[in-house]
Amino acid sequence: MASFRADPMPLSSGNTRVKNARKLARRSSRAERRQFLADGPKAVEGAVGLPGCVVEVFATVEATTRYAALAAAAEAESAVWTLVEDRALASLSDAVTPAGVVALCRFVDRPLPHVLDGDPRLVAVCADVRDPGNAGTVIRTADAAGADAVVLTGSSVDAYNPKTVRATVGSLFHLPLALVDEPAAGVAAARSAGLQVLAADGSGETDLDEADGSGLLEAPTAWLFGNEAWGLPAELAALADHRVRIPIHGRAESLNLSTAAAICLYSSARSHRRTR
Repeated sequence: MASFRADPMPLSSGNTRVKNARKLARRSSRAERRQFLADGPKAVEGAVGLPGCVVEVFATVEATTRYAALAAAAEAESAVWTLVEDRALASLSDAVTPAGVVALCRFVDRPLPHVLDGDPRLVAVCADVRDPGNAGTVIRTADAAGADAVVLTGSSVDAYNPKTVRATVGSLFHLPLALVDEPAAGVAAARSAGLQVLAADGSGETDLDEADGSGLLEAPTAWLFGNEAWGLPAELAALADHRVRIPIHGRAESLNLSTAAAICLYSSARSHRRTR
């Protein structure tokens, strides 16, 4: 078990540090302090692996024993590992069955020019994606596909919403993230970084299979994904170099946003590997 730089006795839910951390359930508090909570061992592991991200880890005695290697890793990064009572931990988690470990983290997003620096080859740009599960899954999928960055634009869900963070399963800490107010600004920045912009659009003029076969996907690409319910506004889709549709071979009307993103990102990733 790791040594503790915090109180050796478990803190109660009434402790000031616990109460201050609990306030981060509100978006306004997160924005003001530029801090958020990462719930569960995978999220905490990802946060600990990002230097300077973790401020403090709250854990039950049982979880500290179960995740001894994680506690040691946190100590190695000079993160305070604080024992808390089960009730205190539950007050910091929105999971039905808390895993017993929650990290207090600093925001990880970076300015858009920094995120797109260094000749990126694959980027996911989300415009007005409202569902935290979808946004988190897109981040996780982009990480798995080897993308260089994710950009959340417009009225997209808060990247630090607990449900979004949990849906990333730690990937939030693995690749650069930018938050941009205007979707068009995200598209313009991607193009300035040397990326072609492909809009995932169910009524697009280009079939994904045809795009793959023609070599279109071999170029460095920013995929543009729209809202779950209404997709991409026509004026935003028009800014893309191509509007690409995923062929539907069965009777389904459409694909879930995160599923469509997975298909598009992996199609580009596969094409990039072939050209290497």
